[in-house]
Amino acid sequence: MVGTVMERRGHQVETAVEGREALEKAARFHPDLIITDVLMPGMDGWAFVRALRSHKEMSLVPVIFLTGLNKDEDRILGFRLGADDYLSKPFRFEELDLRVERVLRTSERMRQQVQQQTQQPTEEGTISLRGDLAHLGVSAVLTVLEMERKSGILVLRGPKLTGRVFMREGRALAAFFDEQPQPRSAEAVYQMLTWKEGKFEFTVLEVDMEDQIKSSTTHLLMEGARLIDEASLK
Repeated sequence: MVGTVMERRGHQVETAVEGREALEKAARFHPDLIITDVLMPGMDGWAFVRALRSHKEMSLVPVIFLTGLNKDEDRILGFRLGADDYLSKPFRFEELDLRVERVLRTSERMRQQVQQQTQQPTEEGTISLRGDLAHLGVSAVLTVLEMERKSGILVLRGPKLTGRVFMREGRALAAFFDEQPQPRSAEAVYQMLTWKEGKFEFTVLEVDMEDQIKSSTTHLLMEGARLIDEASLK
């Protein structure tokens, strides 16, 4: 029903029965937006979005959860996994239309902003990327820096703490908080990944320091998503 209605609205639609098929189709068709249920055979919606975010080429695709799970903890988990919106069943198609339009509009605006900022010639010591974490989450920012193979310092200003992540050619080398000595390295990044509001800015610099994290940025984000998922189920 949703696919038929979206086609009538002028969208090109591809459908899948469950998460594994959806991953294969997303890799082929590079969608502008994914609408997914949670309760599906095989790979469920939670696992599907975690797997989607682990692929660099699909990590920034916006996702709307459309599901009968309407508890607050389900909604919170959806947003922690990187969903852009969450709509509970039963729903009105007029509301889905509005959510689709909003998510696509926001995604396109952020894509253009990121593209303009990352493609501008940058000198050492200049800020090449900045924005609001409510619009572009920490995982998305790290993914962009990894894809662009950027070197420098990412400063994340959360509600209570300021975090710094040192990057070399898109790889996170070290991380810490200005206000407290612990946690550091990967554990500090995992905590930053939970932030849903705040500001970020990335300054281009030559970073010559020991790799304290010793993990690819992609693996770091996957492990962070797993830990967030586990914490939400406790």
